[in-house]
Amino acid sequence: MDLKISVFLLLALCTAGQSLRCYECLAKSSCANQKVKTCPKGFSKCMSSTAVTQIGTMSAKVKAKDCVVDCVTGSMNLGIIKRSTVCCNTDQCNNRDAPDPSNVPNGKKCYTCEGTNCSKTLSCSGNEDNCFTATASHGEQPLTVKGCVSTSICNAKTIIDDVQKISCCSGNLCNGVQSVSQSVNGVKSVSQSVNGVKSVSQSVSGVQSVSQSFLFLGCSLLSFILLH
Repeated sequence: MDLKISVFLLLALCTAGQSLRCYECLAKSSCANQKVKTCPKGFSKCMSSTAVTQIGTMSAKVKAKDCVVDCVTGSMNLGIIKRSTVCCNTDQCNNRDAPDPSNVPNGKKCYTCEGTNCSKTLSCSGNEDNCFTATASHGEQPLTVKGCVSTSICNAKTIIDDVQKISCCSGNLCNGVQSVSQSVNGVKSVSQSVNGVKSVSQSVSGVQSVSQSFLFLGCSLLSFILLH
């Protein structure tokens, strides 16, 4: 018995402090070239996500994997941006790519925002069984986003500094309709890149500037809720 206890304690000492190991990837369509990384101290989960952006006829898909401090499995839909994320907490558990966000309507509808207009309705898909509204700050300006979200994400309590309020509700179109007055001064260009492959520089003003800032907020908010 003493020998067994000694062996157990030795193994515990040898494994104590070992960091989680996760796959790391940022790619346009597939994580075929993913690599294993040792997570920093305090990072307790592995994440795999797939984000799809659709703006008019332009669309883009981004696959991402990494270590995260915390993570919630679920889906969020802002209309122009949809993202699904899968989380786990064992070594190299994020070897599979997260599935594409569902395009199968589930019957629920929520309001979403396009620039300053938050009166457009959105058909929710898959397990997006709640509507949500979030208010955040971009620089000195308050911004509002609305859309569909999974219950698991609504139940997450993590908050970051530039998000003042996130609220979820379960009824159809329960996240209200409103026109949000938003202005962004000095925003003249947006540069976007995916894994060093594509870079787009766009000059914008007026409503276009607001729309681009909204898109930036949407991406930041998705990262906040699903990756932290």
